[in-house]
Amino acid sequence: MTNIHDQAMNYVYQQVLQRLLSFFSRAERTALQLMIQRLVVAAGGMERIGEYKVLAIQSGSRDSCYTLALLRAAQLSIAGRAPATFRLRVASLRLNGTSSTVLENIHRSYSALFLYDDPRVEVLMVDNREVLPFNHLTPISEAGRESNRLNLLMVGHRRAWNGLLDLWDDGYLATGEFYGQIARWNSGVDALVSSDTPRQQKQFLDGLKRAAAKAGLKASNHHESGYEELFALLDELGSDCYRAFNAEHDQAVWRPAEQFEACRRATYIDIHDMLVSNLEERWPLLTEFLGFQSDEPATQLSDNEYVSFSICAHVRGLQSCFVYGRSYERGVAEYLQRALVMMRRKRLAERLCVQAVEVFGNPATWAEQRVLAAAEAQKDLGLSEAQLVCLLYSPFVENGAALERFLRQCHPGMLVAMPDLHRAMQGNPVPEQVLQWMTDVSGLPVALIGRLYCMGPVSVGEGRAGVPEIVGAGLQAEAADYDDDTAVADEWSAGR
Repeated sequence: MTNIHDQAMNYVYQQVLQRLLSFFSRAERTALQLMIQRLVVAAGGMERIGEYKVLAIQSGSRDSCYTLALLRAAQLSIAGRAPATFRLRVASLRLNGTSSTVLENIHRSYSALFLYDDPRVEVLMVDNREVLPFNHLTPISEAGRESNRLNLLMVGHRRAWNGLLDLWDDGYLATGEFYGQIARWNSGVDALVSSDTPRQQKQFLDGLKRAAAKAGLKASNHHESGYEELFALLDELGSDCYRAFNAEHDQAVWRPAEQFEACRRATYIDIHDMLVSNLEERWPLLTEFLGFQSDEPATQLSDNEYVSFSICAHVRGLQSCFVYGRSYERGVAEYLQRALVMMRRKRLAERLCVQAVEVFGNPATWAEQRVLAAAEAQKDLGLSEAQLVCLLYSPFVENGAALERFLRQCHPGMLVAMPDLHRAMQGNPVPEQVLQWMTDVSGLPVALIGRLYCMGPVSVGEGRAGVPEIVGAGLQAEAADYDDDTAVADEWSAGR
């Protein structure tokens, strides 16, 4: 019965491969053969390919679904011509902003590629540091949602109030920690395979280093320019990237603990040069075969994969309104113009730019968009508008250096309570209503606010240079950011 079942499944796998290959162009088929050669060489030859395990990260994005299809084609192609093929581990990280559309994209791609029942494939997800079988119907745990929310706030608050808007750096830190741990789980993997471009690799590593600095972690400089340095950097950061914020009992441990190897052996295999087709040529494979559904144009507009474009634009509008005394609408408009220029620089289809203007650039709908974005931030991130504004000011770090400014601009009625606020952050007893106000306006427990109080802000330069750099008073950092936005907006207006 087992032999009959194996034969039947092998037939199914070959049918999947043939249908998959039917969507490939001649150039993609050639690239697939080169990818197979690269994997075989990395494994040490065809005779050892059956012992080789590859890790692919599945975020539900267009590129990760396409990359997974290429890897599956390579795995099944080898299986059709050799006694064994490499094993594949596909893993996803559950974050608060992950939409149902993303989870459905992941599930449909797994189903189309017949990953679920293939013993050569592990299909995993991580929720609150627990490794679990992937299930698109399982919502993120409440403990995971709260942990993600607190980590986002703690990392986000370690910026100067007038610093660059890098509020979502926690996504880099959480993802980096996930990479390091999922590579060690259950006997580990031999290689991480990624199709990220050199620019994407640099952006991720810069963000990871910047976030690590905000979390109080120190890492030495590495000379590699891409993911070749990733695992060495992760080894330095350790298995708990949030230990400076939380006592050991406050943060869940990675589990099942007994299934993690003490040492990581994974290397990196870069296949970005194998992606020979352009976006338009990939759509039939993505939509007809993998069942991918794109949330255009929002997906193309966003410059951060950890939070949606509408929330990013909402935060920019709040900053314009509450921090700079301008209109909310002006902040959103500037952010949209900047995003449109980035789309053109990436040579995306003009129709996407037109759709973006229709959806996000209509002044008549801005009031409605603000309400929708605020509701989205509350639902996905667990943050109210007041808590987002508090995050913009980062009023607790550096012994509450920006606290008075924050209160004067946003909560003038609390100025009389400022001495009590400082006492509370120093760990001294204060009236209960003061403690409750602190929690309500920030979204943080008072104990964590007290930890921020003892920490200083970390500049953007910290993540890139690897040397702490404290941002002082003044508007230079944010002014530079807005100057860049203005220049980009001018470029868009000029049609360049």
